[in-house]
Amino acid sequence: MKSRGISRLEAGMRRREFLGNISLGAGALGLAGVPAQAAAAAVPAAKVPPVLMKAGHQHDHSEPTLRALAAFGVKNICSGQLGRKMDEWSVDALGRLRKHVESFGIQLDCLPLPMSSREIAKAEMPEILLGKDPERDRALEDICTMIRNAGRAGIPMVKYNLTFIGVVRTERTIGRGGASLSTFDYGSVKQEPPLTEAGKVTEEIYWDRIEYFLKRVVPVAEEAKVRVALHPQDPSMPKGRGWRGVETVLGNVDGLKRFVATSASPYHGLNFCQGTVCEMLAKPNEEIHDVIRYFGGQKKIFNVHFRNIRGGFLNFAETLPDDGDVDMPRALRTYREVGFDGLIMPDHVPQIAGDTGGHKAFAFCFGYIQALLQQLRAESAAGPRTV
Repeated sequence: MKSRGISRLEAGMRRREFLGNISLGAGALGLAGVPAQAAAAAVPAAKVPPVLMKAGHQHDHSEPTLRALAAFGVKNICSGQLGRKMDEWSVDALGRLRKHVESFGIQLDCLPLPMSSREIAKAEMPEILLGKDPERDRALEDICTMIRNAGRAGIPMVKYNLTFIGVVRTERTIGRGGASLSTFDYGSVKQEPPLTEAGKVTEEIYWDRIEYFLKRVVPVAEEAKVRVALHPQDPSMPKGRGWRGVETVLGNVDGLKRFVATSASPYHGLNFCQGTVCEMLAKPNEEIHDVIRYFGGQKKIFNVHFRNIRGGFLNFAETLPDDGDVDMPRALRTYREVGFDGLIMPDHVPQIAGDTGGHKAFAFCFGYIQALLQQLRAESAAGPRTV
């Protein structure tokens, strides 16, 4: 995919060419003598869409975190991880959680199902992907109950993963200011052990497990009016080689296209981790914007993990949002373009000496996101752009 962006020089040349063509057209219409600029003014200006998205948070809903978020102006969150025990997912328990979050002036928009990014040996509900029956059906019934109860508690979204291999990384590298960066280099590491507990997982096996899950869950989500948002496989792996015997079908853009096409339901979509999707691309800064347009245009982006990387497919490092290869302000404008109305959330952050828990790094990310959103709102309020 080619970038739709052009340089300022190209933009200027195209504008001059455009104005020249208007002058010729004006003459043909009997408007000779009318200045080209006046003719150009008759062309409708490009409307700047409104900003519907908002800064969000994930990972934690403790009192200290909620107080900090309220001070940062973050008014919408996804809660921290809940357990598998059903008493945590009762309507009463979820209602108490929602009231706790709302007591800080913050809205609880999403819950993480106990289907996290852990590899299959440590997964909360491994039987779902391992296809072990009758355990799988019992686990899926629990998931359906969790979704129903989220809806009854007034929480409109849940997120989840469908991964065998977890989040794979190699030796960390050093970034700006000596920060330690989470890194992946496919060619530098041996795959040990060679297979996961699932054994060899072909594309056919993987898609069979995915579709079995969706056939059970999506109708329940529609009934409960709760959106279910999948996180893509992090990171992408080479087709035909995969990782530890697993063909990672949710780790490439074509796989995600097939995934969203599995159901036309508006309650079926993506927890769109921009960093993870960039890891699938050879030229992330050139390609990510059209990927956003593809999924955002179908309203299949439910949340955004707003993370930058340096590098690309099979070799990358995670950075702070202003320090990677992707033009993040342009990416945010692309989300505005497609009418995205969900949460823009920080994701992983570099490790910085003295920053226990990454609190300073996350504060930086919130400030960065809020500043960009403020700029975009100012652009939208300024009205139409001249052509």
